[in-house]
Amino acid sequence: MGLLLFYAFLAIFFSFLCSILEAVLLSVTPTFVNLKKRAKKSYALTLEELKKDIDKPLIAILTLNTVAHTVGAILVGVQAKVAYVDLYGQQTRTVFGVQFTEDLMVGVVSTLMTILVLVASEIIPKTIGANYWKELASISTQILRIMVWIMQVTGLMWSLQLFTRLIGKEHKGSVLSREDFTVMADLAEEEGVFEKSESKVIKNLLQFDEIMAKDIMTPRAVI
Repeated sequence: MGLLLFYAFLAIFFSFLCSILEAVLLSVTPTFVNLKKRAKKSYALTLEELKKDIDKPLIAILTLNTVAHTVGAILVGVQAKVAYVDLYGQQTRTVFGVQFTEDLMVGVVSTLMTILVLVASEIIPKTIGANYWKELASISTQILRIMVWIMQVTGLMWSLQLFTRLIGKEHKGSVLSREDFTVMADLAEEEGVFEKSESKVIKNLLQFDEIMAKDIMTPRAVI
């Protein structure tokens, strides 16, 4: 029974770690990275590299998560049978009129593991990562750097990147556009960060390249 709980804990722990790392990585914004670079934070450059080549940390996260789920499920299933034998031997127990066998034990344990994995290693950590990514950015960067390094040393990163290159784009454009800045100005105004006049000035500045001199000229007759 001890090994059963230990394997279940390991599977959930590593899956929890992967989920929170993924949520933090995807929540970090370019603005946040640049602010930390200006503040001379030691992890800022590493975080910038991870964001620029995001395939690498994502591959590392998904690889560890898959191993945790697959190997964890196998080990927990095996230990569920062992635990049944340790508790009841070869005898068949009846619980609430249902025969409790080894196979039923495995089914019950698998169901509990599925619920625990869903709640404890998916929903909870991703919620934490999405809400507290600023506080977790530093430690997450250090962990991801180690994970990516291990994947590179073992050669797994190179082989798995072959698949991502088949479906990914080689050229990566800017993550921000004029439309993004316009929407952000509107949101900042709605949330009280900008005054209405400030938001209007920003949006007008972004439209300068679309306005010709003749559009703002006043007719001589009016003057």
